[in-house]
Amino acid sequence: MNRIDASFKSAEAESRLVLAPYVTVGYPTRESAVELALAYVEAGADMLEIGMPFSDPIADGPTVQLASQIALEGGVWLEDAFNMIERIRSQTDIPLVPMGYVNPFMQFGFDSLARELAAAGADGLIVPDVLPEHADDIEAAHAEHGLYLIRFAAPTTPRQRLRHVGSGAQGFIYCVSVTGVTGSRARLADDLPAYLARVGEATSVPRMVGFGISKPEHLRALHGRAEGAIVASALIDIVQASPPGAGIEAAAAHVRNLAAAA
Repeated sequence: MNRIDASFKSAEAESRLVLAPYVTVGYPTRESAVELALAYVEAGADMLEIGMPFSDPIADGPTVQLASQIALEGGVWLEDAFNMIERIRSQTDIPLVPMGYVNPFMQFGFDSLARELAAAGADGLIVPDVLPEHADDIEAAHAEHGLYLIRFAAPTTPRQRLRHVGSGAQGFIYCVSVTGVTGSRARLADDLPAYLARVGEATSVPRMVGFGISKPEHLRALHGRAEGAIVASALIDIVQASPPGAGIEAAAAHVRNLAAAA
């Protein structure tokens, strides 16, 4: 069984959400990125989304873009992502789901990418700029290695489209909570419950809510409406705002609070 499936089954049995903090390869540095990820695991993360930096991240807001830019300026590339995943995998059995954009993946080769990710210990891949209609090659390459290609839904996605997205989806549906890009938000959108209900009617694949999830009360509000949540910008903001050497501990403390709410 893929670790993603096992994680949702375990969470369902315990009546809790799957919590997936986001970490960027090479941020704050190559070494501290691994340390940060393992601190999140220790703090109660059920899954990790691992961002692979790219120069034109169309779905990312200013905070995630900043982390990616710092990593790119440090010379980070795909090989660093494989290495980071492998190092994290040696310390934990929770699902590891890298995220990146299709252009560097095409240059590297989908088959080579899937092979390297599987060898490193990844469980799936998130590619925001590939629609299901255009994903046959990359989806097939990853399926051959037991990896799930994660599909997306948005508040503006029509019901018929949701059924199409859900048909054949594996792992989870990444439910973008708002239209726009990533970034912390003070409150959840008023129409989020109705939107998540539409996704649930279209597919039985678990729903992971991302974009704007930042506080324990956000996770408490998702109980009974989704199966998990991804937290990204809020954690990067904490790292950025912390004094030198204190960012990892501060961000991990926030993950502990999120895990308690999940």
